[in-house]
Amino acid sequence: MDGRDVKMLALIVLAAGLAGAFWFFRNDVTPRVEAPVIARPELDEPAPAQDQPRHPIAALNPSASAERVLVPLPPLDDSDAYFLLALVDIFGPDVRSALVKEALIDKFVTTVDNLPRSHVSEKIRPVGRLSDAFAVDALGNSGEFLMTADNYKRYDPLVSLIARSDLELIVATYRRFYPLLQESYVRLGYPNGYFNDRVVEVIDQLLTTPEPNEPIRLVRPHVLYEFADANLEALSSGQKLLLRMGSDHTATIKQVLSDLRALIA
Repeated sequence: MDGRDVKMLALIVLAAGLAGAFWFFRNDVTPRVEAPVIARPELDEPAPAQDQPRHPIAALNPSASAERVLVPLPPLDDSDAYFLLALVDIFGPDVRSALVKEALIDKFVTTVDNLPRSHVSEKIRPVGRLSDAFAVDALGNSGEFLMTADNYKRYDPLVSLIARSDLELIVATYRRFYPLLQESYVRLGYPNGYFNDRVVEVIDQLLTTPEPNEPIRLVRPHVLYEFADANLEALSSGQKLLLRMGSDHTATIKQVLSDLRALIA
């Protein structure tokens, strides 16, 4: 757990809202991948595909005035610049520096699919590192640490930005790009799946993230910190990210995710 978490948080909301959340490479960075990047444990599998989506997403139906300026979507492999411009319209120009410049939609889709899993390989993350160190206090010589209030403060600007985001604009952009998102999901390894169904599954899991008493204890068996509580460490990567933000920020993000779910489900 380190400074990468701040951009990973942006990923959750962008992926959920544009799907949603501000996330993940494939092994070789090429956009066309025949099989899922990460082995999928049985409990992490999306629900079985159905003939029809459980949560159909309505196609964008622009007004007559908008139709004059709404150009057709480019092919998926040529969509990076177009998609990035849409994200800048929502979140401002600073989002450019947080995101990769290649296979952007593929990486968003892979992010959503991997958030419920126990681990996400760093090589498939579409965001860079932050210089900020993960803030902890050592508990004497016990080998345990506490997450500090200073650590939670790292998320203040980003959570504030997310809380102020125009959810209707986010979802309109999601609907606009949904054909490309669905195409990316199919070639990720789900030929009979529906991306919006997976998004709703991911949001539902994130909303069940527990609310442990703070400060939360950590251990460091190797390079990275882990939760001392085995039940917390067993949570998904997305749920553990929410815990690392602190209870106040987690509550804010959960509310945003809940509102997003209501708009896309």
